[in-house]
Amino acid sequence: MTGQPDHGALQGERSIRLARPGDAAAIAAILRDVGWFDHVNREEPERSEARVRRGLEAFEGDESPTMLVATVDGRVVGYAAVHWFANLLIGPEGYLSELFILEAHRSVGIGSGLLAAIEDEARERGCTRLMLFNRRARESYTRGFYQRNGWVEREDVALMMRDPAGPFVP
Repeated sequence: MTGQPDHGALQGERSIRLARPGDAAAIAAILRDVGWFDHVNREEPERSEARVRRGLEAFEGDESPTMLVATVDGRVVGYAAVHWFANLLIGPEGYLSELFILEAHRSVGIGSGLLAAIEDEARERGCTRLMLFNRRARESYTRGFYQRNGWVEREDVALMMRDPAGPFVP
């Protein structure tokens, strides 16, 4: 989806809440709207929705991840996933693995609201640090989205990856 945001449609009631399995179709649609993921772009929407639903169902009752959705007038327009884990050196940490917003709802505070909700939970959990990975080619990086929201890039860290089933293919 391309074009300018319809700011008139963004004036509605906003909220952030925990994601639930019934949000699977909306989250899968957000992933399709983003357009970055070849496997999502190639598969049938029903398959994406089923995978998201299985993930949301698996996380129900598990306190190690938090899945949030942002809504405008009850419609899911963005989501975030953060995983909480122990770090024996510095204390509890959080890893923000996903934060995606429908293109028509970007640059109006939805993503910042999701980040604020995650930061609130991190404080409640006594976390010492939140982290994320952001590709430098992504719009959110080039716009400085995370930096504007108080995140600091560490230049001394290398992101290493490995596919346990075989060679990693970037």
